[in-house]
Amino acid sequence: MRQWLGFAILLIGAALLLHQGWRWIKPAGVIGQGSVIAMALQAGLLAAAATAFGTLPALGTRSLSARGQDALMGFGAGVMLAACSFSLILPGLEAAREHATPTGAAGQVALAVLLGAWALMALDRWLPHEHFIKGREGMDPTRLRRTTLFVIAVTLHNLPEGLAIGVAFAANDPVAAASLSLAIAIQDLPEGFVIAVALMTVGYSRRKALLLGAASGLVEPVGAVLGAWVVSAWPLLLPWGLGFAAGAMLFVISHEIIPESHRKGHERWATQGLMLGFALMMVLDTALG
Repeated sequence: MRQWLGFAILLIGAALLLHQGWRWIKPAGVIGQGSVIAMALQAGLLAAAATAFGTLPALGTRSLSARGQDALMGFGAGVMLAACSFSLILPGLEAAREHATPTGAAGQVALAVLLGAWALMALDRWLPHEHFIKGREGMDPTRLRRTTLFVIAVTLHNLPEGLAIGVAFAANDPVAAASLSLAIAIQDLPEGFVIAVALMTVGYSRRKALLLGAASGLVEPVGAVLGAWVVSAWPLLLPWGLGFAAGAMLFVISHEIIPESHRKGHERWATQGLMLGFALMMVLDTALG
């Protein structure tokens, strides 16, 4: 019963974000270079707030069924997968075609996608961090505290989302950027819940689990500001930035989220969550524009 109450809170939070967040971060028209970073910061803070809000259902429960956890992780993967396609790769191809042939534009964005994935792969290989299921990874993690390893893992997971938000606003398409930001914020709701419950499951106190879960989203506004600043300062980097953010997110989806959502034998629930998340992001990116 408590788990269903937690899911209800998450759904209500998603509805509130969809209604109020759109009005908050959607600018009236084309945004100038001076306001790009401010808009990206607002959107990044919205995503961080969604992560913090998502931890609140953990006040009423210390556990989450494996089936429910896999479904929520699949939902997040679906949102991120659709965001890569509709909000990053397609706009990146369009931007690249302004300065290159269709073939050259496709090659440019494809290379940017690979660079983004390789960058995250290198960080994942060399930075020590810890996942709830796969355990410790990276270079010599034995000397670091478990909390530190967790923080590094969450940073690797959330940084691409923040970069995607910032680069999207730098593309000077405020409607598309706002829909991407809202989709990421909605995806962060169940993510915050899963993080908090997982921390309690491995022995953290309720208070510490909620605080760490809420803090896990703080890297997103940092990434948003960084992405917006770089691309707005060098506009020719826009296709590269969009492709790079997409590749980084694709790496997280393939290397982290989907494998972890399939480890406990609830692949159908994870896949249903993925399809629901993908469909929601498609609606946000096409209908709200």
